[in-house]
Amino acid sequence: MKVDYAVALQSHRFDLLIDREQVVGLIETVRQDQHLLIVNVAIEPACQGRGFGRRLIAHAESLASASGLESVRLYTNIHFAENIRLYASLGYEVEREEALNGGVAVHMTKKLDQRR
Repeated sequence: MKVDYAVALQSHRFDLLIDREQVVGLIETVRQDQHLLIVNVAIEPACQGRGFGRRLIAHAESLASASGLESVRLYTNIHFAENIRLYASLGYEVEREEALNGGVAVHMTKKLDQRR
């Protein structure tokens, strides 16, 4: 991946998840129009499978809802079937597929309930 994190740190939000004084994960988000884009969710490999990714995604949804945004969006590689299943189980729907960097990105969206 070619990401300029000097720029991302200035324009994106990064939230860390800490468990027992150890950073176990992070989520990178950025507001775009009326939605929050989840740019990256990363969990320490030794800590995967404990629900930390779900907690970070729920955190992003809470941020978006508190800001009055309409939806949360994310994208993943079409070959990451486990990720796609996870996001679908959390209420995300496939919006579109896009050729990207020699592969295919699956764009997913979850509409937020504005009555909260």
